[in-house]
Amino acid sequence: MLHRLKIFDNFYYGWVILVIGGLGVFFSGPGQTFSNSQFIDEYIHDFGWSRSQVSGVYSVATLLAGVLMMIVGRFIDRFGPRMMMVTVGTLFSLACFYNSFISSIWMLALGFFMVRLLGQGSMTLIPNTLVAQWFVKKRGRAFSLKALFSFAGAMLFPIINTWLIQTWSWQVAWQFWGIVLLFLFVPIAFLGVRNSPESIGLEPDGNVEPEADQQNKLVTPVIEAEEDWTLNEAMRTRAFWAVLICVGIPALVNTGITFHITSIFKTNGLSLEMAAMVLSLMAFVGIPISLVSGVILDKVKTNYVLFVIFIIEFFVLLLLLITDSFLMAILFGILWGLAGGLERIAIGVIWPNYFGRKYIGSINGVGATIMVIGSSLGPLPFGIGFDLFGGYTIVILLALIFPIIGVICSLLAKKPVKVTI
Repeated sequence: MLHRLKIFDNFYYGWVILVIGGLGVFFSGPGQTFSNSQFIDEYIHDFGWSRSQVSGVYSVATLLAGVLMMIVGRFIDRFGPRMMMVTVGTLFSLACFYNSFISSIWMLALGFFMVRLLGQGSMTLIPNTLVAQWFVKKRGRAFSLKALFSFAGAMLFPIINTWLIQTWSWQVAWQFWGIVLLFLFVPIAFLGVRNSPESIGLEPDGNVEPEADQQNKLVTPVIEAEEDWTLNEAMRTRAFWAVLICVGIPALVNTGITFHITSIFKTNGLSLEMAAMVLSLMAFVGIPISLVSGVILDKVKTNYVLFVIFIIEFFVLLLLLITDSFLMAILFGILWGLAGGLERIAIGVIWPNYFGRKYIGSINGVGATIMVIGSSLGPLPFGIGFDLFGGYTIVILLALIFPIIGVICSLLAKKPVKVTI
């Protein structure tokens, strides 16, 4: 019976968990907007659907998927991250195969729903919950390293998808990701994931309590205990709702921009290649920023970092209005990547930092629900705004209200103190 899982005496297995969690985030790619956006023009060309139709179906499917994320979070608490990661990975693979056979708008809607629920939602929620179990004091750094896999996905998926589609077809592209998920990721998750450090005789961050010293607690370094909140307890705090708004706003705004960035740049006189370059640049810039932000978040209050993120996002939207040259596009990509690098880590660590590890699946599930719902609401207003006004200026100006709301909520999102009676 496996009691302790060690590779070397001084090696903490949590780092293996971190890599597997990162792979989960990476392979969420087929459900992310930066991957799906490569297929949109193919659908429009092959089936004659309008851009508003595809945008509307994508938004509705994402919204419905988001509503179910609270259930996924409860399943993680009940069945554990290992079983959920293997199950979701397998179903996600089948969803990719399904998407390679779509032939009607209703099949497309179901395909979008499945990859958004299983990919964008579940395949990011489960790793976030898993890594939070294995790290406490080093949580910021752990999440920053995990974010590298997310940025790698954002950089590589558009390139790989474009190559697969141009070389073979969009159907082959979907089948490729189905095969990789089923025969690479799922076995790794099955063999490597353990639900918590305590389940194999370890402690978070690698502080192992030697058996010989179990009677002498003064000899063994002990991590300061986190306060564990149930979902109902967390929902009674102001911080919970303020953080939810802070989670939903970037998902809404960034998904809207990402989904339509090719069209936005085209109206500004920039090329398709420039739009693809900016998406890759954003991810590239986010890599070092995420590493730095992990160290920052281990020392600075998370809501202060959220405050800075929304200030940057306000100027990102303003800059998008006037991005009409190569240099402006570079500046836009850098600033967008800066905000994204900070955002991914801050939003990932704030839930366990504020509400503990014991019920983090349920609490993270609510956060993931708001994130997915926010992302579902982003593309449609941009699409409708373009159809009505022939451009994106009015929509972008209206969107400026969201980072302002985010600034206010970040100041309200102070870490709650649990009152025990």
